[in-house]
Amino acid sequence: MAKKTKSKTTKPVTGAEIRQSYLDFFKDRGHTVVPSASLVPGGDQTLLFTNAGMVQFKDVFLGAGNRKYTRAVDSQKCMRVAGKHNDLDDVGRDDTHHTFFEMLGNWSFGDYYKREAITWAWELLTEVWGLPKDRLWATCFEDELGEIERDDEAAAIWYEQPGFLKDHLVFFGRKENFWEMGDTGPCGPDSEIHLDLGPDHCNMQNVKGHVCRVNGECTRFLELWNLVFIQYNRVNETELVSLPNKHVDTGMGFERIVSVLQGVDSNYKTDLFTPIIQHIQRLTGHSDQEVLVHFTPYRVIADHVRAASFLIADGVVPGNMSRNYVCRMILRRASRFGSKLGLDEPFMGDVAATVIEEYGDFYPELKTNEAAIRTTITEEEQRFKHTVDIGLSHLEDQIARAKASGAQQLDGQRAFELYATYGLPLELTRDVVREIGFSVDEQGFKEAMEEHRLASGAGKQFGGDNGTDIERYRAILDQLVRTGNLPDEGVIYDPYHAYDTDAKVVAILLDGESVDKASVGDEIAVVLSRTPFYVEAGGQVSDEGCITTTDGMTEVEVGHVEQPVSGLIMHVGRVVKGALETGAKAMAQIDAVRRMDIMRNHTATHLLHAALHEVLGTHARQAGSLVAPDRLRFDFTHSQAMTHDELDRVEQWVNNEILANHPLHIKEKAREEAIGEGAMALFGENYGETVRTITIGSEDDRVSYELCGGTHVDETGIIGPFIITSEGSVAAGIRRIEAITGRAAIHYIRKRLDIIKTAAESLGASADQLLDRMTEAQEERRALEQEVRQLRGSAANEALQHLDVIDVAGVPVLTGEIPDSDAEMLRELVDSFRAEHPGGVAVLASVVKGQPVIIAAVSNELTSRGLHAGELIKPVASMVGGGGGGRPTLAQAGGKDPAKLSEALATVPDWIKAHLHE
Repeated sequence: MAKKTKSKTTKPVTGAEIRQSYLDFFKDRGHTVVPSASLVPGGDQTLLFTNAGMVQFKDVFLGAGNRKYTRAVDSQKCMRVAGKHNDLDDVGRDDTHHTFFEMLGNWSFGDYYKREAITWAWELLTEVWGLPKDRLWATCFEDELGEIERDDEAAAIWYEQPGFLKDHLVFFGRKENFWEMGDTGPCGPDSEIHLDLGPDHCNMQNVKGHVCRVNGECTRFLELWNLVFIQYNRVNETELVSLPNKHVDTGMGFERIVSVLQGVDSNYKTDLFTPIIQHIQRLTGHSDQEVLVHFTPYRVIADHVRAASFLIADGVVPGNMSRNYVCRMILRRASRFGSKLGLDEPFMGDVAATVIEEYGDFYPELKTNEAAIRTTITEEEQRFKHTVDIGLSHLEDQIARAKASGAQQLDGQRAFELYATYGLPLELTRDVVREIGFSVDEQGFKEAMEEHRLASGAGKQFGGDNGTDIERYRAILDQLVRTGNLPDEGVIYDPYHAYDTDAKVVAILLDGESVDKASVGDEIAVVLSRTPFYVEAGGQVSDEGCITTTDGMTEVEVGHVEQPVSGLIMHVGRVVKGALETGAKAMAQIDAVRRMDIMRNHTATHLLHAALHEVLGTHARQAGSLVAPDRLRFDFTHSQAMTHDELDRVEQWVNNEILANHPLHIKEKAREEAIGEGAMALFGENYGETVRTITIGSEDDRVSYELCGGTHVDETGIIGPFIITSEGSVAAGIRRIEAITGRAAIHYIRKRLDIIKTAAESLGASADQLLDRMTEAQEERRALEQEVRQLRGSAANEALQHLDVIDVAGVPVLTGEIPDSDAEMLRELVDSFRAEHPGGVAVLASVVKGQPVIIAAVSNELTSRGLHAGELIKPVASMVGGGGGGRPTLAQAGGKDPAKLSEALATVPDWIKAHLHE
């Protein structure tokens, strides 16, 4: 246990001071202050968002990763809007729930355990923050199923705390006191700390038989802090596996403790929200009393604008799927609540400025991305304003139909159609129908959305960890370390300094099981004592190459490289020569040519990112990437397609910097130092406390400065030509550029030059004359096409003259086939007929590429007598196996069977007789 030291802090007053006092308290007790991880969990596909403080340490708890420290403290950005932890439905309806919130946490990774965690929690709450001891309660775990042991250890420690009342400790079961991050993952018993706010805070005082209690039904007791003692990994619904080391994970809701220490009855009345709410109040012109009357809209807007600002700062933009859907949904929900306050013009981008001002000092990414945050929010508001009235109108129609049928639930398919067509998210539709006592078939909505997603070609967004595999690989690594085959940190990994290295074969896996020997043809995974092979990360694909024993008798072709747990690197491939045995000495050698191609593309990706900032603005941030030997792919945030001029400027900018032959400077630094210097951290990446920085250009005049663990060229001139091959949309607000460099670009240029040469020769010109010759050829073609059309028009007019106009009940009617005429020509002919016979009807047809085309025209004066061109053409088209329609005076149809065209046209007079009236 660390030596107890007195906290440096005085009793805090502001939210910022409270946050800092928490960090300082644990820093004084040997904890490393760790920056908040991104809201987008780096490298964790099991989660939509970081929903708890422990997410960035999940790999440590699983034994799949490690840190340089064993104690940590932080304030973690969190979002709870989906899945098991979803607070959205309560946001705005009460004073405590949020979509985005901060979680204060202190952590022990196999260091201290329950005694220190409980003792320090009690000291901070009572001695530093001055909470009354006689109003604090604690809970511990007792399994109602009797399958997991009761936590008497934690209870005994609570009883030892000075001033703690023994009757203020109670036991609860799995729901209240067994913490799990999700369906799988780290878990364990917990001990919660609750504050008795007093009888006046009970909202059920008039309910007969009600008794106030911890975890009861009323609002008298407020949960402050959860101390989780992590000792298991949940593999599936029924199986718990003990973790190698015991850990501590505590979580305290920042907004909640601030409300307690500031003595207010709502999180939204703390200084974390009052500046935002006052900003909204200035826009509405409401009095303080009116704000309280309309407090639900104020709470929703304040919460959602805050959440959206943090999401966008972390690279999430409004869209239709996954995280992007959440960002869009909360902005549109806030926009609707804004309209309830009379805010009918875009306003949230302005409110976001206050969020950035209030939180930007502690979370500098807000200030760095201020322009992107405000622009993105405003553009999303504008998009929604264009469709919201129509969408809400259609929602009202659906509600009316439901009422007429006696239902009180909106059909899920209809709710999805409102979202897909008019942009009304489910959550917004649910808010509207709830106001009239209705509900939404949410399962039906999700099924319709899933069907749409699969139909559009999207795959599953998030998978799950295989806890059993992680444990198995961890056991393999532990065995290799224990037997001295690997050092404590695992395989010595250095993909940066050499393309080959001497190594020892320390393990062979065949069909997932460890073996001592593998033969020709076996598909295996090889663990070496050291490796130069790059493990896929940060968008860069893994290396390929070979492992050859030093006697030259055995060779393994390596197709890719994996790292299932930190320190265990597996070279996956096939034995192509001899037999590989554990203990063999070998040479690990990557494909150097392929690696160089990858490095060219990776450095070019950094230049592309910088170029997009130069041409489009700093809002164009990385949102995904692929660095392969044959191409690079870069996704970035931008709301519209790039113009040809913008693409040309980006391409030229990158090529200019390549030709400048800038040197690259690669250094390892503390993450906070690098971020403070302006290094870009990329979307969805998981960074450690020490980061690798890539500077292109000089330290004083940087062309690009990013955090990156990938491999790069030494100077930009090595990249060679840079060519953008495509630009397009990936999702709403996300664009994608694909490009090539080096050998691929040279091949591309050579191929295009060959095409130009061939085209020039076919036109009898040199390459320099090609454009002029093509222009001449196009002009000649247009002249010939015009001449042909004139000849066809003359022939069509001549054919028209040979058709007879007949009288049908006093109406001049013309029907017939006009050979070799398209739809446009037929329309010109019926117009000519109507000009000559103002009170007539014409139905003309032709066969175009083997299929009938039919045009029908009815004079204006006949439409009032029951004739309608769109209705007339339908039975005619039906006889030739087609369909069509149109306006009362002009309609068009097509068909499949030209043999029946004459027969179909012959029915026109009888149809006119049947439908014509005086």
